[in-house]
Order: sequence, then C-alpha cells, then structure tokens
Amino acid sequence: MPSAPGPDGVCGLCVVDKPAGWTSHDVVAKARGTLRTRRIGHAGTLDPGATGVLLLGVGRVTRLMRFLGALPKYYVGEIVLGTETTTLDDEGDVVATHVMQGVTLGDVREAARSFVGEIEQVPPMVSAVKVGGRRLHQLAREGVEVERAPRRVVIHRLDVAAAGEPHVFGLTVECSSGTYVRTLAADIGRALGGGAHLRRLRRTAIGPYTVDEATPVEALTVLPAVEAVRALDRVAVGDDVAAAVAHGGVFDRGALGVTGEGPWAVVHDLSGELLAVYEPRGEQVKPAVVLTAPSSATDQSG
Repeated sequence: MPSAPGPDGVCGLCVVDKPAGWTSHDVVAKARGTLRTRRIGHAGTLDPGATGVLLLGVGRVTRLMRFLGALPKYYVGEIVLGTETTTLDDEGDVVATHVMQGVTLGDVREAARSFVGEIEQVPPMVSAVKVGGRRLHQLAREGVEVERAPRRVVIHRLDVAAAGEPHVFGLTVECSSGTYVRTLAADIGRALGGGAHLRRLRRTAIGPYTVDEATPVEALTVLPAVEAVRALDRVAVGDDVAAAVAHGGVFDRGALGVTGEGPWAVVHDLSGELLAVYEPRGEQVKPAVVLTAPSSATDQSG
C-alpha cells in the first residue's frame, strides 16, 4: 500500500514500464490523471522510442528523486552498423552510410572494450541538455547545431553479442547516470571505421528497481515511500528520536546510530515508515529531506 495520504494526497513510488512512443513527460501526465495529483516527478528520462524502467515519485516522494536519479542504469539494445542518423537511433533520418560488411563480432567486442571505464561523451543534439538556456532538442528541430561540452560518464559493463541479423549486434550496458547509450553506439561505429546507430533500447533496471516489478502506465501501483530509499543505508529510530527528526534535528553520528558515508534513510523502528533522509555534515548529520510531519512523528505505534 502507498504511504497514508497527507495534506498533499497520495505519497509513494511507482516503478513503470514505459512503452515505446511515450515521452517520460507523457507518463507523468498520465499518472497525474490516474492518481489525481499534480505532484509527480520522474527520475531517469527515457527517449520516446525506448522502453523500460521509469521511476515516478508521487507526493512528498518527489523530493527523493535526486537520490534515485543518481543510481546506475542497466540497458539492453542493438547496435546497427553502417548507418548514421540524426538522432543516433532508428527514430531519426539517415545522414550517412558506410560499407562495414567485413566487421566481425570480435571486432565489435574489441572496439567496445575501449569504452569501458570512465569516458567522455558529447551529448546528442536530440536530448534534453540545456545550452544557453535552451534544450538541445528544441535547437535541433530548428536545424541548429551547437557546440556541446563533453561530459564524464562511467561504463561499468559493456557486453556485445550476435543478434542473428547481418551488421546488427546486441548490447548489454551497465552505466552511470547521465550516459547516452545512443552516443555509445555511434561512438563504437566510428571506432570501427564507419558509423552506427542504436535501436530497441530497453532499460532493464535503475539500481535495485527492475523491469520485473515494473507495471504498465495503465495499471500504476504506488509503493510505500520507504521503497524510494531501497538503495540507501537504513537506520531505525524510536519515538524520541523520531520526534526530533520530524523537526529537522541535527545529530552527532552516534546519536542517530549511523555509520559510513551516507546518505541514510531514517525509519521508525515499529512502523517501518520513512521519516527522513539524512546526509553528513562534518562530524554531524543533518536532514536532506524530512517526510514526516512533527505531529505524527510521536504517534507511530498506535
């Protein structure tokens, strides 16, 4: 069940399996209508042609989206050698073709190895990145191309497999937030002496949230707020500390009972309700987000 509605209505997390043809904002708009609340945000934008895991924060959980957006991403897709497009995927217009019949699976795997680790990527023109206050995709629609600063991303894993079709290879990618798999496919094509684009991109997971638990847009399930901090270290506290947390109290690490680098999800020891997320501040810890109201923090065991 979702967390009990507060003054802003339903509160929780939705793990959605985004369909092809929908923008991430389309999913948010649908969820707002279904759940009858405007207060919905998402973590981890997906291109319209891509499918898979999209996380929605509902109500107060929108304030936790920054912790979810930073989680590693997992994808599967296909790289098509020999054709470059305006969007770097199969949604765009063909802008160049290359003869690459001699490229083998071994060649693609060898090229892919050079992209594992920390790399620099130039964001594609068809993306939501802002340059000079405007989204790149807006400029691209006007036929304008601008200089884009490269960004550092991390490719943790990049596997290549035969796809059963000439010049097409399957990709399995584990990467940091902010990685463009379209750009990765295009860069691999260039590294092989030609060009390439991406197709059939599917995000299989964001951190611990997998496509196996995702629901269709038409059948949203709102998980409790505590599910939004599944990837964080967790500390359970009693009534006295819960009351101080509700008022935004700052603690010594020992007083809150936390270890490590944080951030930490603070939950009530009896109800399991998420009270707040705390971050380090020197030798102390301070609230990054407080979700519980002061009046309810001392009434958790009723």
